[in-house]
Amino acid sequence: MSEGRGVQAVGWSFLRSGRWAGYAAMLVIFSIACVLLGNWQFSRRAEARAEIDRIDNNYDAEPVALTEELPDPAKFDEDRQKWRTVLVTGEYVGEPFLARNRPGPQGVGSDLLQALRTDDGMLFFVDRGWVPVDGAAAEHVDPAELPAPPSGVTTVEVRLRASEPAIAGRTTAGRAVASIEVPELAELAGATGDAYTAAYGMLVEENPAGEHGTLPLKPERDEGPHLSYAVQWYIFILIACIGVVYAARREYRNLNAESDDVIEQDRRSVERKRRRGPSDADIEDALLDA
Repeated sequence: MSEGRGVQAVGWSFLRSGRWAGYAAMLVIFSIACVLLGNWQFSRRAEARAEIDRIDNNYDAEPVALTEELPDPAKFDEDRQKWRTVLVTGEYVGEPFLARNRPGPQGVGSDLLQALRTDDGMLFFVDRGWVPVDGAAAEHVDPAELPAPPSGVTTVEVRLRASEPAIAGRTTAGRAVASIEVPELAELAGATGDAYTAAYGMLVEENPAGEHGTLPLKPERDEGPHLSYAVQWYIFILIACIGVVYAARREYRNLNAESDDVIEQDRRSVERKRRRGPSDADIEDALLDA
């Protein structure tokens, strides 16, 4: 019994060791990373839902005049105006441009871009659909080989899109441009001062109609798997915490197993003595002490 009392229990003091401090630091860093990634997925979901709202509100709305929707040719509110349907009357002018490296029904091709001179003298660029021309062919294509727009005055229905940013490392080659960067198109067409530079239109229909490329389908109303991915990152934090707690409990049991056994043996010994009563040696010791 005296030997058992000499066994010191470790308890949870091992958690103050440098090793477990390192485990705690790694858990905190892992948790912060998971929170950041989860919040990023929530942000991506919010963007997807905002795009769905724009499609629902604007894609099939009644068309309005271009000048009514874009009173300032240099301003475009993508949150409010993307996919808005507008009508513009004018005449196609100049030769077409090709925005290369565009996916389409037959692989990678280009978007066919044509300048439209409106009734009020402004230049507005229309994306007249996808054509299966890309790479060197887009740079040296003969305009006569491309779908021809209607001649004379035409009324065009389009859906508005924001001017695209420039792509680093990619430049214009011939009549092939790297992106639908409307200010660059206006400069190439020689009309920087009297052009709509913040937005362009994706063709819906023309009256009278001309030839055009493959027109895009309505975008899907899909927010993607961002919500499940976000929840997944938070579940990873919970799994990591459970793992650390489980490891700590195992180490506690391993380190305190001997002292627990001794304490249990002492408890059983005291219980047996209580049931048997004092032994002869205990009575003799008590008399001597008296």
